[in-house]
Amino acid sequence: MKTAFIISGSILLSIVSSCSDSFLDVKPKAALSSSTLQNNKGVNSLLTGAYALLDGWATAEGAYRSYQVGADNWVYGSVASDDAYKGTIAGDQPPISLIEQHNIASDNIYFRGKWRGMYDGIARTNDVLQILPKVIDITEVERAQIEAEARFLRGHFHFELKKMYNNVPYIDEVTYDPNNLESTKLPNNTDIWPQIVADLKAAYDVLPTKQTQPGRASKWAAAATLAKAYLYQKKYDEAKALLLEIVGSNQFKLMDNYHDNFKATTNNNLESIFEVQYSVNDGASGGENGNIGSTLNYPYGGGGVTTCCGFFQPSQNLVNAFKTDATTGLPFLDTFNDTDIPSDQGIEATAPFTPYDGPVDPRLDWTVGRRGIPYLDWGIHPGKTYVRDQAYGGPYSPKKHVMYRSDVGTNTFAGNPRLNANNYRMIRYSHVILWLAEIAAQQNDLEGARGYVNQIRTRASHTTGFVKKLDGTPAANYVIGLYTNPFPDQATALKAVQFEQRLEFAMEGHRRFDLVRWGIADQVLNAYYAVEGNKRSYLKNVHFVAGKHEYFPIPLQEILNSQVAGQATLTQNSGY
Repeated sequence: MKTAFIISGSILLSIVSSCSDSFLDVKPKAALSSSTLQNNKGVNSLLTGAYALLDGWATAEGAYRSYQVGADNWVYGSVASDDAYKGTIAGDQPPISLIEQHNIASDNIYFRGKWRGMYDGIARTNDVLQILPKVIDITEVERAQIEAEARFLRGHFHFELKKMYNNVPYIDEVTYDPNNLESTKLPNNTDIWPQIVADLKAAYDVLPTKQTQPGRASKWAAAATLAKAYLYQKKYDEAKALLLEIVGSNQFKLMDNYHDNFKATTNNNLESIFEVQYSVNDGASGGENGNIGSTLNYPYGGGGVTTCCGFFQPSQNLVNAFKTDATTGLPFLDTFNDTDIPSDQGIEATAPFTPYDGPVDPRLDWTVGRRGIPYLDWGIHPGKTYVRDQAYGGPYSPKKHVMYRSDVGTNTFAGNPRLNANNYRMIRYSHVILWLAEIAAQQNDLEGARGYVNQIRTRASHTTGFVKKLDGTPAANYVIGLYTNPFPDQATALKAVQFEQRLEFAMEGHRRFDLVRWGIADQVLNAYYAVEGNKRSYLKNVHFVAGKHEYFPIPLQEILNSQVAGQATLTQNSGY
């Protein structure tokens, strides 16, 4: 079914250490020794194990759950922003509710789950790098590539930690000693951006422009991730050079249809720069190589699509952002949330309902499931039947990660269709274009910014990519236009670019991190809570505290575990 580089959760190989007490000094039966792995097959198995943790699925010891560490960051990047509600009902997964409501504490199990998942990934990359010099049955070219892929992954895992917690230790293969449990108990008082950049630069310098196996990091995956790291540091010239090199490679293009970025049948397409590979019916236990990080995020019942679990519902604020001007087809950058797009909130599925017929951006209905509009190929979204508790989570359903009816049996796991092979596109060419737009706006190249944004809007305007009714006509009043007039000033250009990034990447786990790096999280999110609190009572009086909430707290248990000679090496973030 797939010829991709399979990221198998069943390959959980690691080097283990033993305790000093003789009765505990027993070689574990379920682990492989270092010497056993010192060969081509062994080191590549270790590398595969490191790739496996891109989606964070490693619960052999019950350490954390997949949705705490999933690649798409749906909890931390979307629910903790203005894009989505936790959804479902109040009593299900209360730790997510606390994050959504900014009732954020260091003992929340989700924060520790993410921390452990990323550092487990780092440990696996360091296993690769420690064993690699001892492997003799590979060429020097192969050795260099394995090292570059491991360093790409290590850079990625540290990047995830940096944007989540800011103050985190950097752990490399020199620091990491599998025979010394104290070796990784480092302080978190040093900025690790230089080490992240060094890892990604090392990968960029060595990796090929194309890989023979989809899923392996390429030179351009490293370049794009490195450019993103530079953007976070506001190093625009460095980021721009890398992004222009990706454009100049002529290896990527915007797919003609926006929704081809969210279908299993179009995985690894020409827009994809790096995506997390999912696989089903491949012999793995329980289908756990599918997109298990999103396993809670499907319509709650009815319509045949699934029966669980109703999480991750788009916010009314996000839906409103897709309104467009009937004449120009442009978004309402400042006033989009003044009035709501009507919904079936509080209307029974058996009662009459007429969908909103005002002009909207066509990307809305590839992002949000709403009543009266086709829900992929599952039929018309029935409204309340798909929602566990409308009064709590609102009337909308997520859409981008959901499998198609036509996927069932081929791109879905036989025992649970929610586990499917619809890859997560972590970085795609549209990111490159809109990051270039952002840099242009920051550098006061307003015409350059406008041109890049219009590339994205042109693709979205293709009528072949509209959601259609059964008779082939558009499912809603889709009106989208280009910015035909120059931006009047830099502030407007930046606002347009940032708004476009929200529309293009909504519900993909990027939103909160973007708001923070743009320095506008407090004003945007507090405006959101002020209005949304009147719709969702649990958001009333919620407040984003500037200087605190930009980053999540260091997990309390990790601080306690970091003690050396009775003193914690980890320090809590400011305000927690």
